[in-house]
Amino acid sequence: MKPILSCHNVIVDFDGFKALKGVNLEVHEQEVRFLIGPNGAGKTTVLDVICGKTKATDGKVVFSQHKDIMKLQEHEIVRAGIARKFQSPSVFSQLTVYENLELSLKQKRSVWSALTAKLNGESRRNLEEVLEKIALKDEVHKQAGSLAHGQKQWLEIGMQLMQKPNVLLLDEPIAGMSGAEREKTGELIHDISQMCSVLVVEHDMDFVRTFSKQVTVMHEGKVLCEGSMEEIQQNEVVAEVYLGRSERAC
Repeated sequence: MKPILSCHNVIVDFDGFKALKGVNLEVHEQEVRFLIGPNGAGKTTVLDVICGKTKATDGKVVFSQHKDIMKLQEHEIVRAGIARKFQSPSVFSQLTVYENLELSLKQKRSVWSALTAKLNGESRRNLEEVLEKIALKDEVHKQAGSLAHGQKQWLEIGMQLMQKPNVLLLDEPIAGMSGAEREKTGELIHDISQMCSVLVVEHDMDFVRTFSKQVTVMHEGKVLCEGSMEEIQQNEVVAEVYLGRSERAC
């Protein structure tokens, strides 16, 4: 099956320091793929390249019908169907949950018109579906700044879903969450995968064990290996370079 997103020999060179050294990566439709590895492995840089935040030195990123999205600007990549959530939640604190989602609708309009215009039926249904998915229906009229940390993370994920992406990039989505919030976030990610593919950078191995299906391990700017978590756990090379000689399981 043809992947919806693929990186081909992507290289990122920061004035002599190669953050990525020829990364090849594929993400298929409705897939949840975890990207793991030690600090400095290049995981976040991969997301930066895909969303256009960082320009690669060489290689290409193929997405859907686009032969190489690295030629596009960040906003053009968003419009093409790739959404990105960064590690720290970024919501409009003084606006309500509803207004945050409304502002994120995938259409060309100003902030003022977004706040004053009435939603059409389809947009309203989309917003209601996202509210249900991120479990914030009871908080719909609360200011975003008053939400708990986990709820802010879910709201921002919801804001990305309002763009109706084909691929959603998540950078450490459970950082700072409680155990219950992590569990709910894992379930949300798999729920989202019915709508779009999800590529997740994560350090928490317990979370990865519980919610991963396909895992890509990175080390020193390269893809070290790929497979199920069970296959990754049994990989001796991963044990040596990622987990350490004294740790033989993820």
